[in-house]
Amino acid sequence: MENPTDNPPRFGMIGGGSWATALIKILSHNGLTTSWWMRDVQSVEHVKQYRHNPNYLSSVTIDLEKCYPSGDLEEVINRSDVLVLAVPAVYLKDVIRDADMLGGKKVVSAIKGMIPEDNLIIGDFLEQKLNFSLQNFVVLSGPCHAEEVAQEKLSYLTFSCPDTDLAGKIAECFQCRYINTTTSDDIFGTEYAAVLKNIFALAGGICHGLGYGDNFKAVLVSNAIREMKRFVDAVHPIQRDIKDSAYLGDLLVTAYSQFSRNRTLGNMIGKGYSVKSAMMEMDMVAEGYYAVKCIHEINRQYQVDMPITDAVYRILYERMAPMVEIRLLTDKLS
Repeated sequence: MENPTDNPPRFGMIGGGSWATALIKILSHNGLTTSWWMRDVQSVEHVKQYRHNPNYLSSVTIDLEKCYPSGDLEEVINRSDVLVLAVPAVYLKDVIRDADMLGGKKVVSAIKGMIPEDNLIIGDFLEQKLNFSLQNFVVLSGPCHAEEVAQEKLSYLTFSCPDTDLAGKIAECFQCRYINTTTSDDIFGTEYAAVLKNIFALAGGICHGLGYGDNFKAVLVSNAIREMKRFVDAVHPIQRDIKDSAYLGDLLVTAYSQFSRNRTLGNMIGKGYSVKSAMMEMDMVAEGYYAVKCIHEINRQYQVDMPITDAVYRILYERMAPMVEIRLLTDKLS
């Protein structure tokens, strides 16, 4: 891919949610052309007519001179050099059905979840199931909530790829007045960290719903970053600084922010909602619900000490009482 300032790549955004909308805003701000696939045809027509996503971040004005909404996935893919995947992980297999759809493309994953049936992060899924080269794969990670991008509040994004030149060129496309970017070659660590922080945010929300205070939540998060380090080091043992923004920063914003859907789901469960009723009430997918089962099953192989993940798994999937499970967890934290 040529330097984007000399020969700008054409982007294709796959997904119609808040994160996709925020990324469209950034790319349009930078004058880059984006074809935007949304599954809901009514949403496509709404954007074309009113220049707003009717369901997510409706305050964002869509620049239709730079962004081309479409309900035709094949058309969007054909018009694009770089595909940005921004659908919930649970739906990815329904959208990207075969390897031919990605032929000759660069792929950026803005997904912070795992493929439930396969227990795979997105990079592993594309490589193992679709034979897609990870040299052409970029992980986009935070800390960054779509709502603050919509408000143009200063945010930071990390772009990870084995080809650091490609990571840098993609990062340059997103760098703007309110977005700072960094690069990394740790695609596995940043992907797993993005998955784990959702699980830890669920735990934080459950504790908040149960009435635990800030003092305890600080202990929970400090233990969570150590749990994250143990797991990512076991799965992909390379030199990394877990205190970098892509790991610790993303954990902090997801665990504490009012915009965190995983924290919101956990809070509802802590207050007494059943898992089913809490998920039905939310209008967005909380990736941590699916991720905790995936990580729990993967960890059968690695046997990493993960008391927070285990507690969340038992609450969500074994129907253990949150009050009892968190009380047992408190004795395992330091």
